[in-house]
Amino acid sequence: RYSLFYNRLKNIEENEGGLDKFTKSYKVFGVNQFVDGGVYCKEWAPGAEAVFLAGDFNNWNPFSHPYKKMEYGKWELFIPPGRDGCSPVPHGSKLKVVIRAQNGELLYRISPWARYVVRDEGKVNYDWVHWNPPQSYIHKHPSPKRLKSLRIYESHVGIASPEGKVASYKNFTYNVLPRIKDLGYNCVQLMAIMEHAYYASFGYQVTSFFAASSRYGTPDDLKEMIDVAHSMGITVLLDVVHSHASKNCEDGLNNFDGSDSCFFHSGHRGTHQLWDSRLFDYANWEVLRFLLSNLRMWIEDYGFDGFRFDGVTSMLYHHHGIGTGFSGDYNEYFGLHVDEDALCYLMLANHMIKFLHPECITIAEDVSGMPALCRPVAEGGGGFDYRLAMAIPDKWIQIIKELKDEDWNMGNIVHTLTNRRHEEKYIAYAESHDQALVGDKTLAFRLMDAEMYTNMSVLSPLTPVIDRGIQLHKMIRLITHALGGESYLNFMGNEFGHPEWLDFPRKGNNESYHYARRQFNLTEDHLLRYRFLNAFDRDMNKLEERFGWLASPQAFVSEKHEANKVIAFERASLVFIFNFHPYQSYVDYRVGFFKYKILLDSDAEEYGGHQRLDHSTEYFSEEYPHNYRPNSLMV
Repeated sequence: RYSLFYNRLKNIEENEGGLDKFTKSYKVFGVNQFVDGGVYCKEWAPGAEAVFLAGDFNNWNPFSHPYKKMEYGKWELFIPPGRDGCSPVPHGSKLKVVIRAQNGELLYRISPWARYVVRDEGKVNYDWVHWNPPQSYIHKHPSPKRLKSLRIYESHVGIASPEGKVASYKNFTYNVLPRIKDLGYNCVQLMAIMEHAYYASFGYQVTSFFAASSRYGTPDDLKEMIDVAHSMGITVLLDVVHSHASKNCEDGLNNFDGSDSCFFHSGHRGTHQLWDSRLFDYANWEVLRFLLSNLRMWIEDYGFDGFRFDGVTSMLYHHHGIGTGFSGDYNEYFGLHVDEDALCYLMLANHMIKFLHPECITIAEDVSGMPALCRPVAEGGGGFDYRLAMAIPDKWIQIIKELKDEDWNMGNIVHTLTNRRHEEKYIAYAESHDQALVGDKTLAFRLMDAEMYTNMSVLSPLTPVIDRGIQLHKMIRLITHALGGESYLNFMGNEFGHPEWLDFPRKGNNESYHYARRQFNLTEDHLLRYRFLNAFDRDMNKLEERFGWLASPQAFVSEKHEANKVIAFERASLVFIFNFHPYQSYVDYRVGFFKYKILLDSDAEEYGGHQRLDHSTEYFSEEYPHNYRPNSLMV
């Protein structure tokens, strides 16, 4: 694998003038403004017979501005400045690449490199709009220094409002970022930024890879949002989708030059059977140029601090993980079923990012457990910094859904939370956007279900269902945070047990926005119990910020007692003690440790607990060996 990576990198150095020049192609391809007022246009369309540029600037004459055919399927066009020295293609004017296919058909396409696309009201397809404002937004604040402990707030700009509408970048900047900062998260991971024609796809059916979604505002609005996040010390990651692309033709990459290949594999190999989308040909030189340049553009033009790569499992294997289970046997990760070209692309991407921007962070969404995916490329690894611990949310769902409280297995919980390779970093999470979507349930909804509609007011009795749900919601998130990985992730709203599910407007729900929103206002109502969960989540993050357990070595688990339903472990000079017993409390319970003073207590009154512990007491250990520790104390 390293050999394949090295040979491709060597070819880039020898034939393309180096990695820096190769990945700057986003400044050359598409339609780009020259300083002298002229416009330079470049496309890659190997299947085209002829290529033209049409738009508002030439009254949509499809043949007046032909491209010149170059080597390797490339096409170029230079349009000189007007007599007044101004650009012949004004800012805000609409454009199309007109391609004459092999069969003679004229195809009106959006450039794959388009930087801004919009959909007019009442229209189905997006239009390409030339984005070249007289003065672009200038970043004022540097990116935060690389974080040792990542506390990630997974976010979607469009749903980040209690109102039933598509929210804006401006709303996120001024209303949501301060909330994220107050909650103690130091990183925001943005979904659905790359333009996608179908809103309900959650951003995972990308149509324009270089365009920031216009449904939330302009490119400058997004740049300002990232800049303000940086001013707060918040790192900003992009959820990047390079695993597949939308099947859309008129406003997507599919059939761009009239062929079924171009950016994708042709035939059966070029289509994902479950996602109904197109699959990139990662061995193709121009595809590598396109995808690597795409990553660099998001970093250098917008100021993103790294990426969460979506669908990595689908990329890694020819079977795309469909109908395949992974047990951890090494035969599952090495063989002809592995797509070495895709893996090599990921290695190149991580190498490029670290080479040009060493402070950037990359995360792999891989459910298979591919070994060394998060080891440096120089070791033959994939080069990622983190991978998502995707088994953890599945375990919590399985426990809550299938087991009675008295049947919870402490050893199984600890095994799931600690079952990771020590030299690869994992992002732990109890739930993400996947569990919030319609058809699934969040932890809060699984725990409290219909009673969330009637009994979340402090004026109503604290029923057993709500009491159990609130306490377990806090405990599950804390033990996942402290034991499950080297980073932590939460999907927006789940920190306070957001009621109901997430569903985007579509035909099946009469295009309703009722469930495509986040009701942050629930935490501000002091008569509702959501504020208890919100406060606990905030103080849990603040405590990690103070002690840094995510950046500490893996925990020492001193106890996982099945009968008592107690789990105890040490990490970052702290002892964590969890009592999962449904009805049994303990007095003078012996725990192996040295000194003990309560720092965070899920039973505290401000978190909706019962205030059964005295926080003013300090406990000192005695020389009494217990659970492989030389000292212990009674709690």
